[in-house]
Amino acid sequence: MKSVTRSLRILEAVAQHQPVTVGELTKIFGLPKSTVQRTLVTLAEAGWLRANRKDTTRWEIGARVLAVRPAALQGSSLFVAAREPMVRLRDQVNETIHLSVPDAVQCMVVVDRVDCDHAVRTFHAIGDTSPLHATATGRAVLAHLPVQDVEEFIGRGLDRYSETTPVDPDELRAELHRIRTDGYAVNRNQYRPGVCAIAAPVLDEEGTPLATVALSMPDSRYDADQLPVWGRLITDTAAEIAGRRLGA
Repeated sequence: MKSVTRSLRILEAVAQHQPVTVGELTKIFGLPKSTVQRTLVTLAEAGWLRANRKDTTRWEIGARVLAVRPAALQGSSLFVAAREPMVRLRDQVNETIHLSVPDAVQCMVVVDRVDCDHAVRTFHAIGDTSPLHATATGRAVLAHLPVQDVEEFIGRGLDRYSETTPVDPDELRAELHRIRTDGYAVNRNQYRPGVCAIAAPVLDEEGTPLATVALSMPDSRYDADQLPVWGRLITDTAAEIAGRRLGA
């Protein structure tokens, strides 16, 4: 049991400090470097951890954690509060609606989805992840984080996923300001070509983003003239989810 407890503590430390080196973890726990390394390798083999893509000497949370996170949210007050408003929004616009949450690995994770009945529609599996800066869901969260957290995120570099991905820091900062003003974020082909979305944050009583609700559609059905209507619907839905969660 002692080794299990140690593994869980190291897993939690990686989530908190990622991407983190063996040496840094050794200092945190006061354990032999060989013990920490062995634990990291074991967790990586099981899918709980992985080496950082840009620096393989550093460790970060792996895909198994991302897969477990949505299942853990089933039955939570957020999940329950969101379901009915998501179905109602889908019925109003007949487009796919997603509920996503920010994850410790600086991405968004899809935790629920309500499909439309179009033959051609967008699809994100439960547990799918996406980058914060390249998506409407991610930017809706970034726009409501403390400035220090946003600057730390920008400092790690902004990867390009399409020709229109906002990779210039000033461009991203300006977009986050617009999102705070308008209440919703827009993604038109900035992450996946041909996929558009409008998203609004679900905020707690202190204004911290707990999740986002997004209306997603193929680019062929995106209509800029409809954006004010979609924006109002998505922000109203997010506000309703937040209110239902507090009343649960």
